Amino acid sequence: MDETRVREFLEQVITDGGAAVAGLCTSLGDRLGIYAAMADAGPLTSAQLAERTGLFERYVREWLAAQVAGEYVRYDPENDTYLLPDEHAAVLADPAAPTYAAGFFTMLQALYGTEDTLMDAFRTGEGVGWEEHGPALFAGTAKFFRPGYTAALVPEWLSAMKGVPEKLERGAQVADIGCGFGYSTMLMAEAYPASRFHGYDFHRPSIEKARSLVAERGLSDRVTFDVATAQDFPEGTFDLITFFDCLHDIGDPGGALRHAEQTMAEDGVCMIVEPNVSENVQDNAHPIGRSIVSTSVAVCLPSALAQHGPQAMGNHAGEDAMRRLADEAGLHHWSLAAESPVNRVYAAAR
Repeated sequence: MDETRVREFLEQVITDGGAAVAGLCTSLGDRLGIYAAMADAGPLTSAQLAERTGLFERYVREWLAAQVAGEYVRYDPENDTYLLPDEHAAVLADPAAPTYAAGFFTMLQALYGTEDTLMDAFRTGEGVGWEEHGPALFAGTAKFFRPGYTAALVPEWLSAMKGVPEKLERGAQVADIGCGFGYSTMLMAEAYPASRFHGYDFHRPSIEKARSLVAERGLSDRVTFDVATAQDFPEGTFDLITFFDCLHDIGDPGGALRHAEQTMAEDGVCMIVEPNVSENVQDNAHPIGRSIVSTSVAVCLPSALAQHGPQAMGNHAGEDAMRRLADEAGLHHWSLAAESPVNRVYAAAR
């Protein structure tokens, strides 16, 4: 045994453990509005930050110490002040920024909360349903994906789908499957007011949240949300059917695509957005790949297994597996429409 490698790996594991604990501090800073209070505020003392946030100063000071240790916040010992750099604020403080990533840490609260249930699942082979997690998973997932969808969905992904933007401009029927809180549905509806959008999700609390959000945004004239699974959402003649980061969570993804094919218009198309990771596990040895595949262990695979379908894919099954499912479902024309560091966007049609 190489003792140097042992020490190096021990350091790596301790670093990971520190990051896991620090993630709680990141989530607190996001949910309590501390990062937002520091953004564009310049250097602040802990007392000034506590006053701005209405929080207890001693807790704020301890939180700032952790942020300095993690190099999220800069400290000026001469003036006893703390600064959140603009570049860091773009990632931590503004939910509307395309680079905002703090939502990931909200999800962690729910994932650690179901660790014991997941341990049992490992032993029995049973699943852990999406609905078995706490509300932080649903809110955190919506918060995490929303910035990327806002930045890319309309200007990049839909624009890359041949003929789709023109249909949407004229007026099309769209089904958004696994819509969650409905941010993807509403983004499309805001961009294409002549079209009608129908969001479906089996998770009733998410649909109820989506209904409240669509009313707040004044989009009820063109958007509806209903509880339905990917295998039984109402039949129609949809010009576009979308699956945003959810097809791999379904216990019968092939059945979902078959139902989509049966409910599509003659010249309709499916847009399938999946994580940008590889079926070759060695290719995922990078920060984004590690985050995505680890999420599959905690959420994606257990959710699919809980549905007792014929196939639990996980979120890194790869393009070839997805293409085969689409082809078997009657969607024989397949192409990669767009790609980002986090997602791959596929177009599937008859």
